[in-house]
Order: sequence, then structure tokens, then C-alpha cells
Amino acid sequence: MKYALIGCGRISTNHIKAAVNNELEIAAVCDILDERMEEVLSKHDLQSDKSIKRYNDYKVMVEEIKPELVSIATESGSHAEIALYLIDKGINVIIEKPMAMSIKDADEIIRRSNEKNVKVSACHQNRFNIAVQEMRNALEAGRFGKLSHGSIHVRWNRNKDYYEQAPWRGTWAEDGGALMNQCIHGIDLLRWMLGDEIEEVYGVTKQQFHDYLEAEDIGMAVVKFKNGAVGTIEGTTNVYPKNLEETLYLFGENGTVKLGGKSTNNIDVWDFKDETEEDSRNKGLEEATSNVYGNGHTSLFKDVMNAIKEDRKPYVDAVAGRNALELVLSVYKSQKEGRAVKLPLKDFSSIDMKGEF
Repeated sequence: MKYALIGCGRISTNHIKAAVNNELEIAAVCDILDERMEEVLSKHDLQSDKSIKRYNDYKVMVEEIKPELVSIATESGSHAEIALYLIDKGINVIIEKPMAMSIKDADEIIRRSNEKNVKVSACHQNRFNIAVQEMRNALEAGRFGKLSHGSIHVRWNRNKDYYEQAPWRGTWAEDGGALMNQCIHGIDLLRWMLGDEIEEVYGVTKQQFHDYLEAEDIGMAVVKFKNGAVGTIEGTTNVYPKNLEETLYLFGENGTVKLGGKSTNNIDVWDFKDETEEDSRNKGLEEATSNVYGNGHTSLFKDVMNAIKEDRKPYVDAVAGRNALELVLSVYKSQKEGRAVKLPLKDFSSIDMKGEF
């Protein structure tokens, strides 16, 4: 399957690694900076591979290469524009999070991909973590019973050096703040586990230590789900001196699970009323990861490839990407308006937050 990558920044190495692991034909990479393309290829000993073309213009690349699958790893503000261009060309897409920066763009990606029968996956790769899959399996098997509540805590550090690496970071037009960039993976998991249908969101965001940014460095929210469950969100980049944890809790009448580690990659608590012998293997489970992005990109790429071959929706589809985006934007809207926000969100964009801080 012919593959190409657009955007060769910080996360791009995980995309190339996933492409290599799945034996995709890497036909091209694209970035406005030549050195970034060489850097990501050299990390995987591909810099001397003459079959991999380099492009500064993704539209030229698409016309010449005609790839079957493209992943988008550019700055967040350009995700939707590039995705819609590729969809119109009939090309299957993996979009790094967030899928878009507005509800309008996310809805248009869903509409056009359905119209063209193009496969779109939002790159929420942590759904493939071993610990997350075990939690999901238990949930789908009904082992939790009635859900009470759940919470996500993303307690990370991002300093000035990180933001100075790329001027788009922390801007409303191209990135958003801690919730949109760093915490959206955990927010996706919380919504997925507690039941995608949400009634109401009340959120507060602030800019405590990063006054050189436009966006927030901490956000907290309470989420009321239509099934009666309650969710809480805490996401921040203010933890001193380094990343502390990404922790997901799920509480039901018959079960309690806590996923921990740097990126919900460990099982810290696994307790069920109907305990089985198999449960013992989950107690204390740890999945080794080299960074906070985890190992899920390889599994996500494999699933998308299979979805193309089998003509089915990807496991993490465009609707999943929209759901995560909608929850983040609902917290932003709640902060802006100083009140709880009812869902579904009709239309809101990160740009609507300009001047908030």
C-alpha cells in the first residue's frame, strides 16, 4: 500500500515507525523545511532511500505520487484543510489530533469522507494501549455494572523551550492550549469509556505560568453524561519539573479500575466483584513505552490498512475524532461564557477564544 507523510515535526517519527512496522510502501514525505524531512528519515535509517521522494508542497506530492494512504502531522490548524483536500482526491487519511480546530470543519470531514467512501482515522492511538483495551473489554462485557463516574488526569510539563521550538504552539488558530494539545488523548478515552452521549459540560481554564502563550495551561471540567455517569477532567502543563502522569479512573457498582503511567499504559488498580483467574494478569500490568505517545501508532496504522482492504470504518474513525474535539471545545466555550454548555455543540472554534487571557 502506497503511503505518504505530510508534516515532519515532533510526532512524525511515530508515523514513520508505524509505516515501517506495517511494511507500508513509504513513497514520499512532505514538509516546508527540507531539514525536517531528512531528520525524520534518518531516525529510521531511510535517508539514503532514493525511492522516498521529498516534497515541500503536498498538492504536488499527491498529484505525482498518488498515494492510497496519507497521514497528516502538520500544525493542528492546517489538519482540516489538508484532510479535505485529500478526501476530495479519494485518498484515505490518518489525521493527528486534534482532527480539526472547529466543529464545522470536523463535520465537513465526516460528511465528505462518507460521500466519497474514504477512510478517515483520528489518531487517538492510546485506545490501542494494552491497559486501555483491557479496561474497554471489561466495560463491554458489563463487568463494571452501572457506571458511577470516571476521571482523567493529565499532569504534564511543557516549558518555554518546548513552545519556542515551533511558533504555532499555544496559539488559538494553530494549536489551542493544554486541553487541545496535550490532554485530548485522555479526554477521548474518558468520553469513550463513560458513554459518548453528553448532556452538559462545565469547565474552567486558566493561564497560570505560560503568559507568553495565547491559550490555557490548565483546564478542569465536570461532564454530565446522558447515561447518568459523571466525568471530571484535569489537564495541565504546569507540573514541576517534568511529566508526572496520565491517569484514567473508571468506577462502577461492581468494579474499579485505575490506569496510570505516563500515558495510561499501566494498570494500577484492577478490582471486580466477579474476580476471575485471568484478572491476576492485569493487576500491576505495565506496557513499556519510549515516550508519552506510547506504542499505539503501529496498531492504529494496521487497523486503518485493514479498514481500507475490508471496506469498513476504522476502529478510531472521524466521529471519534469529532467527539474528542467537541468535548475540548465545550470546555473552552464554558470558560468563555462562564456557564455550563449543552451538547451537541452546534459550532464553535478555538479561534473563538482569541483574547480570553
